[in-house]
Amino acid sequence: MRKKQFKAESKRLLDLMVNSIYTHKEIFLREIISNASDAIDKLCYLSLTDDKVGLNRGDFAITISIDKDARTLTVSDNGIGMSADELENNLGVIASSGSFKFRQEQGEEAVGDTDIIGQFGVGFYSAFMVADHITVVTRKYGETQAWKWESSGAEGYTVTEAERDAVGTDIIMHIKPDGEEPGEFSRYLEDWTIKSLVKKYSDYIRFPIKMLLPHSVKKPDSPDNKPEYDTVYEWETLNSMVPLWQRKKSEVTKEEYDEFYQQRFGEMAPPQSVISVSAEGAVTYKALLFIPSKVPNLYYTQDFKPGLQLYSAGVMIMDHCQELLPEYFSFVRGVVDSPDLSLNISRELLQHDRQLKIISGNLEKKIIAELKKMLTDDRAGYEKFYENFGRALKVGVLNQFGEKRESLQELLLFYSSTEKKLVTLREYADRMPESQKYIYYAAGDTVASIDSLPQTELLKERGMEILYCTDRADEFLADSLRTYDGKEFRSAVDGDLGLEDEPKTQESESDKECLAFIKETLGDRVDEVKASQKLKSHPVCMTSGEGLTFGAAVELAVAMPLSWLPLISDYTRQAQKPVRATVASVVTYGLVSCWMYVIGMGAAIFTGEYDIAVIMVKAGLGIAALVILVFSTVTTTFLDAWSAGISAESLSGKLSGKTVAIVTTLVGVAGAILFPMDDITNFLYLIGSVFAPMIAVQIADHFLLRRDRFAVAADARNLVIWLIGFVAYRLLMGVDTPVGYTLPDMVLTILLCVIAEKLKPSVKQS
Repeated sequence: MRKKQFKAESKRLLDLMVNSIYTHKEIFLREIISNASDAIDKLCYLSLTDDKVGLNRGDFAITISIDKDARTLTVSDNGIGMSADELENNLGVIASSGSFKFRQEQGEEAVGDTDIIGQFGVGFYSAFMVADHITVVTRKYGETQAWKWESSGAEGYTVTEAERDAVGTDIIMHIKPDGEEPGEFSRYLEDWTIKSLVKKYSDYIRFPIKMLLPHSVKKPDSPDNKPEYDTVYEWETLNSMVPLWQRKKSEVTKEEYDEFYQQRFGEMAPPQSVISVSAEGAVTYKALLFIPSKVPNLYYTQDFKPGLQLYSAGVMIMDHCQELLPEYFSFVRGVVDSPDLSLNISRELLQHDRQLKIISGNLEKKIIAELKKMLTDDRAGYEKFYENFGRALKVGVLNQFGEKRESLQELLLFYSSTEKKLVTLREYADRMPESQKYIYYAAGDTVASIDSLPQTELLKERGMEILYCTDRADEFLADSLRTYDGKEFRSAVDGDLGLEDEPKTQESESDKECLAFIKETLGDRVDEVKASQKLKSHPVCMTSGEGLTFGAAVELAVAMPLSWLPLISDYTRQAQKPVRATVASVVTYGLVSCWMYVIGMGAAIFTGEYDIAVIMVKAGLGIAALVILVFSTVTTTFLDAWSAGISAESLSGKLSGKTVAIVTTLVGVAGAILFPMDDITNFLYLIGSVFAPMIAVQIADHFLLRRDRFAVAADARNLVIWLIGFVAYRLLMGVDTPVGYTLPDMVLTILLCVIAEKLKPSVKQS
């Protein structure tokens, strides 16, 4: 008997498949069972038009058997089987899919009711990840001759005549001996392993998967006080076959939903709400979603794994598919099953996400609709939900620049000063008097502490409702929402209340002297002391001032990276392609900076803290937090010191870059020790005022005016323009703009450069 050889390309492909395509060895059983299911589906399809098949749907099954002594695992089916030619074409040619050909021959519409899973023709070879030798014994429907295919891997295969009593296929896998890891392969010869893998990956294959399993049976003659048992083997069906989400919601009891949720997701408590979805159209899918009644274990930690279980034609593809839900709905548990997914060759990943985006968008709408229904029909239940997951909704409002604000703001709850309970923004707006211009809110740690704030007395006296913000994220919400139903949010404790008849403070000379004395006495501990008409029963109160405006926040975020941009050349000027290096540095630095801001805001919202050290401790980083802080500080400091040295050499050839760098480091360390840096706001504004006009002058000179500066030691005109830009920046700080001060100042400075050039060119070109 001549051993036939794989083609060289096929040998390489087989080796690649066994070692690279699949990430988990256990996937092999899913692939083999899926192939068996396809074989049965083909014969089941033929039985609809061919009476000679002689099998009803209930007669089909997949069986699994283990022989520990021989170290074999066998998967058998009574499906359509294969002829000798089909063995050659399907198993001798890698990536040749019999299932794919069957769909092509019969037509996609004709086989639409079947669950033909295979499409790539490579799943069979995944068995070589755990087996060193595979034997396939098969007999095709309509033939009397059976055939045997054998292979030990890439060296080749043989096809010989064999015997099999009925049509179908046996896949006999000789399991590899264990390597360095104990039980690495032997575990696939254990009943419990096979049962768990079938339950995990193939539970919803629509044909029974059976296995002969041991059971203890009491001997008939043994006494009840000292019972004796015999071990008997019985066929046991391992899979459920019909998934719960394939059934109509009206046909499923609450008890069945509860049991499924608790068993599948390891929860003790039943779900608060169940969402059943069945969709046909651009993407056909079914989904079963659960809103937990309690916060899932580890939910507010980095160890929590969000995402829904993803199935394709009843076969599990991913245990945690994060793309199916937005981040703020990460608490939702459930499954999605779709036959329309474009999977990669290993069926472990998706080739593209168009289908996922459609499904995700629909599921998001379904969850929002369910929450709104709960808010209307079951207020107590919704308030319980909000207690558990309200912060996640707030993150949804804040993320993506408020993109989801309109759809999520109706779900937000705040404690009301007048209603003494949680209320929605809609309920607040509906109760507002026509004369009231603003939605008032006040922040604090507890309802009681906010309720006792002296600043709220005037509004309470007028009978106006105040929303109490007891979560740190609530203040961010007010800034993000800005308005609701045409009404602007306004703090009840900071600044002007915007009341038309709000009493105006008239300060006498004695009042001014008293206020000046208090300010002088308190010194830097307060920014300002002024009289107030808000107070009724309290003699004095402290406020945080007007707070940080959006424009001011933008400016502070921009100031630090702005100061770094002129120094890029210190790191890129000796590169082979300095322009490309500069562009890469700017883009990378910008993206990383933005990402760090996102991380910081998210951490502050979730932990309720703003101090980075406290945030890291709450995140459970421990000593790792200290290492991160040390390395981030040290690396940045060394880069700054080096940049100072290079810049010094650029100013004068007589200066030593190394010496300047060392001196700068020592001076910086001394300054950090001697001067408190708790509040660097003013320093950041100083950076902005220095570098904004400086960069503007450089942009105008190089890109707009095309002036050659290499032959000029100093440019007095540009120095004057920079000085004007510096002063303009400081003046702009008194004006609140949505874009901060940098952009307006740079535009002004560039205009000054252009105008100055038009009026009188400054330097003769050499």
